[in-house]
Amino acid sequence: MNATDLHESVAPVRVFAQPGDLLDAVGERLGESPWLAIDQARIDLFADATLDHQWVHVDPARAGSGPFGGCIAHGYLTLSLVNYFLPQIVRIDGASMGVNYGCERVRFPAPVRVGARVRGVAELLRAEALEGGVQAWIRVSVEIEGESKPGCVADTISRYYF
Repeated sequence: MNATDLHESVAPVRVFAQPGDLLDAVGERLGESPWLAIDQARIDLFADATLDHQWVHVDPARAGSGPFGGCIAHGYLTLSLVNYFLPQIVRIDGASMGVNYGCERVRFPAPVRVGARVRGVAELLRAEALEGGVQAWIRVSVEIEGESKPGCVADTISRYYF
C-alpha cells in the first residue's frame, strides 16, 4: 500500500455536530472513502490472522486456473474493511463514544480480485434515539473499481453516545 492509496482526493468526511443530527439525515447518501488497493500481502496477512488458507485466497498458481483466474480476497476481509472505511466517510462530533453494535445483513455480490481497488460508499438507512445517544443503521457498499457489482454490502449498526 502506498500513500496514494490512502490519500486520494474525495468528498470530505460528512460531519454531524452531534449524534441526534443523524435522525434528520435518514435516507441520505453519506459519501465515499478513498480507494484502497487489495494486494496479495494483505490477503495473506488476513489468512494468517484467521487461519483461513484456502487456495483460492493464498495460492496464486492454483488460483490462476480456478474459477476467478487468480486469487481473491476473503469475503470477511472485504467485510472487515467496512470498519476502516466508515470513519473516512462520516464523523459524529459531540459523541463521547461510538460502538459497533453489529450488522443486520451482509452480502458478497462479487469477488475482490488481487490488485483491485475498493472503496466504501455509505447511506444512512435508519436512525433511532436511544437512552444517551443514537443508534444508526448505515449501509456500506464496498465498491470495486471498474466493476458493476460491489464486493460486499453490509448493513451496519452503530451506537453513538453523548
